[in-house]
Amino acid sequence: MDRRTLLRRTGLAAAAGAAVPLLGVPGGSALAASSDPDALFKTGRFAEADRDYAALLRTDPDDAHAVARRGYIALLSNEFTTAERFLTRAVELTPDDTFSRRQLVDCYVRQDQLARAVPLLGDSPDAAVYAAITGRPFETHGAQATSVPFIDVDPLPHIDASLNGAAPSRFYLDTGGTLNLSTDTAQQLGLRALATSQAFLGGQLVTTYLGVLNSLRLGDIELRNLPVHWHDSDRNVMGTSIFYHFVTTMDYANKSLVLRRKTREQVRQVRSAAARHGARPQPLWLADGHFPFTLGTLNGYGPAVVELDTGVPSLGVTTTAEMATRAGVAIDYSKPIPFIGTTGYAITPPTVSIDGVVGRQVPGVAAPVTLYDRVQFDTLANFSHQYLRTSTLTFDYADMNLYLW
Repeated sequence: MDRRTLLRRTGLAAAAGAAVPLLGVPGGSALAASSDPDALFKTGRFAEADRDYAALLRTDPDDAHAVARRGYIALLSNEFTTAERFLTRAVELTPDDTFSRRQLVDCYVRQDQLARAVPLLGDSPDAAVYAAITGRPFETHGAQATSVPFIDVDPLPHIDASLNGAAPSRFYLDTGGTLNLSTDTAQQLGLRALATSQAFLGGQLVTTYLGVLNSLRLGDIELRNLPVHWHDSDRNVMGTSIFYHFVTTMDYANKSLVLRRKTREQVRQVRSAAARHGARPQPLWLADGHFPFTLGTLNGYGPAVVELDTGVPSLGVTTTAEMATRAGVAIDYSKPIPFIGTTGYAITPPTVSIDGVVGRQVPGVAAPVTLYDRVQFDTLANFSHQYLRTSTLTFDYADMNLYLW
């Protein structure tokens, strides 16, 4: 029995006694008897919420909110046909529903149907980029699978990749990111900015330039015709907008990024490897374009929806003070920590876990930072680098399962 299998089994035993039912929601028994799909959705009980929204639509087929929510729930699991049908209807019923319009754009973009997204984007900077791509977006060439070695695991996993056939450039892997270049890298490649935007990154207002990258080579696989961003940074970042095109493994334990095409054979190989290590398939949801979520526990509280943004170098868990308190995690207010333009405070949860893979005394922060406005459901926490850095983490974007061992 390897160390992680042992940790998994002991973690499962501990979790069995401490787990809070119904995704760790206070008053869960009352919620279980409720037929309020909005409450179910907010707490991450997506399948149950979807059934209740479907029931509402049998009574009123033009209930715009229920239509929109069914489309969004389908999109979270990459059920594109269902998502497109409901989201299109939601926008027809309520043309000023900007959230559903954004989800319909995301539905097209995730399928690499960028041209279909353009009319919905108006004068958005993304519209200019998507309209400029003349070839097939994210056109994939090369092997069925490839393994790209990490240069190192810390401060975040980083690899070398070739852009437009040039000498390799260094990229840091961050599942909370997209494909972002430093200004120096963009200038060396001679990239032309087709649009600009401004956004807060790390608490600072940053001007971002948008353009098109002809080629990205990762080991034995090449992607062509990619939207790309760049801004004044000293790092190139590769994230989920690349990873969701594959069954992607961030193998911290063996220091490699493994990309597999989304074929049945590649999925079978991943499932077999996971089974050998005692890992069970966990749900995988994708929201707001590039943020992955699954189920996890914090100090035995849960399971509940957790984000997996791996790009926080020095921390293993981030949460809010409210969620830390619910989970019985002490907040050390004597240790302020600057965090994404605000101030958080140190936490060291006794345990964090996904599928029984337990991290103990993981460094973290409780800060007033949440994705709720962007995703419209609650998250217990974000689990990041210091929790994951010795594990093997696979995002199966074919069947929308997550494996961790």
